[in-house]
Amino acid sequence: MDTRPPGTAQHVDVDRTACQGHGLCAELLPEHITLDEWGYPILGEGPVPRTALKRARRAAADCPVLALKLEQA
Repeated sequence: MDTRPPGTAQHVDVDRTACQGHGLCAELLPEHITLDEWGYPILGEGPVPRTALKRARRAAADCPVLALKLEQA
């Protein structure tokens, strides 16, 4: 359940030094993350839509090297 107040945006951030290009984040959040030619994430502009927050949290939690973070703007 989303308990944040209305208007509080959350953004996806990637620790590029930790990322190893597994691509799981793009599988879990394809409308916000695509992969470059080497398999590293390219993040969408703006905040994660409210309807995708649950999947964004899962993508951050399931990242094999914990390089993906969901942060409040």
